[in-house]
Amino acid sequence: MADVLTKAQRSQIMSKVRGRGNESTELALLEIFRSQHITGWRRQQPLFGKPDFVFHKLRLAIFIDGCFWHNCPLHGRQPKSHRSFWRNKLETNKARDRLVTRTLRRSGWQVFRIWEHNLAPKFRTKFLKHLNKALADSL
Repeated sequence: MADVLTKAQRSQIMSKVRGRGNESTELALLEIFRSQHITGWRRQQPLFGKPDFVFHKLRLAIFIDGCFWHNCPLHGRQPKSHRSFWRNKLETNKARDRLVTRTLRRSGWQVFRIWEHNLAPKFRTKFLKHLNKALADSL
């Protein structure tokens, strides 16, 4: 069915839609933190780039990057319709991720980015090794 709104009207409506975060992946990491007795983190902290978890004392910002929205090299895919829009959108997301990482690091923060798929149980051991290294490096 064709859209009954003009491109400008649709854009105005869509600009008011705000995401609610990646709650399921954040909850998965939250469960890992609790099961491993990792403390000192906070969520929803006012820090540039809006990290998913922040360890203020360690100056460590953790981002969980969704495989679709951040164009994971293993699982990222582009929709078959509106290819130019999605190519631009995903490239813009990647550029924003690089800017956020660079800005935080220049401000003295460690940045740890996690692909959504790394929270799956089959990657748990490898992921925990990387997480523990990031925490240790921040000390």
